[in-house]
Amino acid sequence: MGDTAPMQRKRFYHHLYFWVLIGTLIGIATGILLPEKTLQKVPASFIGPPKMETREFSGVVFKPLSDGFIKLIRMVIAPIIFTTVVVGMAGMGNLKRIGRIGAKAFIYFEIMTTLALVIGWLVAKTVRPGEGMNVAVASLSITDLQSKLSGVQEHHGFVDMLLNIIPDTIVGAFARGDILPVLFISVLFGMAMSALGESNRPVILALEQVARALMGMIAMIIKLAPLAVFGAMSFTISKFGLKSLVPLGKMMACIYLTCLSFVLICLGALLRYNNLNVLKLLKYFRDELFIVFGTASSESVLPRMFAKLENLGCSKPLVGLVLPAGYSFNLDGTAVYLTMGALFIAQATNTHLTLGQEFAVLIVCLLTSKGAATVVGSAFITLAATLSSMKTIPVEGMVLILGVDWFMAQARSMTNLIGNATATIVIARWEDELDLKRAKDVLNDRLPESESKLPPDLATARIESELPVSK
Repeated sequence: MGDTAPMQRKRFYHHLYFWVLIGTLIGIATGILLPEKTLQKVPASFIGPPKMETREFSGVVFKPLSDGFIKLIRMVIAPIIFTTVVVGMAGMGNLKRIGRIGAKAFIYFEIMTTLALVIGWLVAKTVRPGEGMNVAVASLSITDLQSKLSGVQEHHGFVDMLLNIIPDTIVGAFARGDILPVLFISVLFGMAMSALGESNRPVILALEQVARALMGMIAMIIKLAPLAVFGAMSFTISKFGLKSLVPLGKMMACIYLTCLSFVLICLGALLRYNNLNVLKLLKYFRDELFIVFGTASSESVLPRMFAKLENLGCSKPLVGLVLPAGYSFNLDGTAVYLTMGALFIAQATNTHLTLGQEFAVLIVCLLTSKGAATVVGSAFITLAATLSSMKTIPVEGMVLILGVDWFMAQARSMTNLIGNATATIVIARWEDELDLKRAKDVLNDRLPESESKLPPDLATARIESELPVSK
């Protein structure tokens, strides 16, 4: 009876998601009360007569809180991926198993990304969110757009994208922090260590200790998430204002509803087929979803995803291989945004596309969505690169969605997060590397705390050599 009874739940204010929600609400209120260009009189000096001068003060000044948090997370992502993948692959032993998992993962990524692209295209074709705006391209000011895209390289082809996976140097890959080059190095090093047999044990044990220390760092950093979310929401609302959402409300509603439908219907059906419930999975990842909503970046919770998927019952080697790859190749929310955004701009600027041109948009988006980073604003840049390469839809139309891109980034980042969690679980199930009983116990709060691989505050998880088998 004691083994199956639900665990005693902690009070709501002990959960991270509660404080992230508080940070979100305070950030929104700050942005509303202190919009950009609000002028206040403040003392020019605390010494001498009370001379007053006018200075600008608004909610945008809190943006460094969010930027600093994301930089702290990105600082440890590369070494966490390296240690997790190498330790996991060294434990696999069989290189054929690695190849089989990789092949299944990429087939899955391709199918789901294509499905998301098609769904975004169908919704944009049916609802036509940009219809009736009648925007003249010549009237669009591209000053802000040029600032957003400054320093961004021109879009390259598929072959260039593959070549960019190979870093110039090993150190350079870790210095830049790009997921794919680090994953590439990790897989090669893991394969080499696996071939060494038992003689690799001292190195693997050392890497396990490094991984534990890195996850301890994440446990400390993640406590700053409420401040980061406050800074991000305060900046966004202060800079753009709630009024900026009204003209593009139809487009934003389409993005949010399409992403929600994709998660509940498409991903929900996949999980249901594998005897799991999507709503319970969303509840399990609620802390991560709140952080992603606040920071508009799924990269900010990548280290936590490693820990929580292992705790759910997925084998560590498989998580280490599938999850980082999914963060670059399985961006379902980004895929929905790309096709919907492209057609929205075409409709808003009265750019008439033939069926063949719309099909070309689908194909190009399928290529450009691969390798798109999960940091804030990368999907916007990817869409701009897509339109620039096609030259059928005016790239100047990107100005129309520039002001609300942050809010749409929240929807696509949360969809990317759940999409990659689902991908890891489903592929683990196919490979018989998912402890289904443990997964159900975790999702139903039936797992005794002594058997959990997460500490009580759900801040992090220790990386063990193997998952315990439920009996």
